[in-house]
Amino acid sequence: MRTSDYIGWDIGGAHLKAAYLNGDGTVERVLQLPCPLWQGLSHLRDALGQALGELPDRGACHAITMTGELVDLFSSRADGVHQLLNAIASRLPAGRVSVYAGGAGFVSPADSEGLVEQIASANWMATAAFIAPLVPQALIVDIGSTTTDIIPVRGGIQALGRNDHERLACQELVYTGIVRTPVMAVADRLPFDGEWVVPMAEHFAVMADVYRLCQRLPVDADQLPAADNGGKSVVDSARRFARMLGRDMESASPGAWRRCAEYVAERQLRRIADAIARVLSRETLDEGAPLIGAGVGRFLVLELAERLKRPYVDFSHYIDFAPATEHWLASCAPAIAVAGLARTGHQSRQAADSSAQSNSGAVFRTPNGSISCGS
Repeated sequence: MRTSDYIGWDIGGAHLKAAYLNGDGTVERVLQLPCPLWQGLSHLRDALGQALGELPDRGACHAITMTGELVDLFSSRADGVHQLLNAIASRLPAGRVSVYAGGAGFVSPADSEGLVEQIASANWMATAAFIAPLVPQALIVDIGSTTTDIIPVRGGIQALGRNDHERLACQELVYTGIVRTPVMAVADRLPFDGEWVVPMAEHFAVMADVYRLCQRLPVDADQLPAADNGGKSVVDSARRFARMLGRDMESASPGAWRRCAEYVAERQLRRIADAIARVLSRETLDEGAPLIGAGVGRFLVLELAERLKRPYVDFSHYIDFAPATEHWLASCAPAIAVAGLARTGHQSRQAADSSAQSNSGAVFRTPNGSISCGS
């Protein structure tokens, strides 16, 4: 029997992502829109209005997850959760909106009070809860514009961290991405003209410039203004990158800037690889467990899988979708996942249990011990 259509929303600090799933579970439309929340809630309202104008209008239900509560527009994470829910719920039909609260499942916006810790930055858990029942075991690696999530799944979500702080500490969250991360946050020295040069601690260039110089930046990945509000050609990126070394672009050849950018890209890849090595060293997963790639930077996940001699599977492999949506599918994994979870009526503890038979719920391992979801 066909169920209701669902729209999944992932409210990030820099982008709003939306996925429309019809009653058969097929993804009909996926959107990623720029939404610099740190500049004000008006950006969310504008992006939401644009998205609603582009998505089908068939009385869909809505499921929300987020990471945007962390931006410094808000006085606290709790304040951010409440303001974001108020802002988006006010534009959506009453009674057809649910909020993903991790181990607590889905709740109405009105019932979200007291669940800030479960709601805040839970989009990674939505992705893992969606995937876990579909695979025996895997390492999900979602490399986005700003951050990287590393999540082992085997009979449930085998994560040590539950919140941003815990996940940073155990490197399941690595604060690096292929677009917005400043160059100075990736490399503390750059090889140039036979010397090691300490880059300037200025927001002159970001990783989008690096991957543009390396000719590896995915189409449409860089949706926000450049660091200098300038253009986004290879020449523009070289000009910004050169400033990191206190130089002008014209002072060296294009090849020199490209080679230096390739070094920065390798440093970023190495940082992610080190975090993956740490997670894999727990021996939760077998040697043949695949890496599942998601996010706009998943081309790096493919490269890491090849280095680790592990299979690579794209997130889109697990989704039924209309061909026109393929470009954004894996880049907006949490939006699709939260819609899928809500559509099938799964609480996160049920979706995360790949056996789908146990009544005990999935176990999330934390630095303070084992906690059963829903306990």
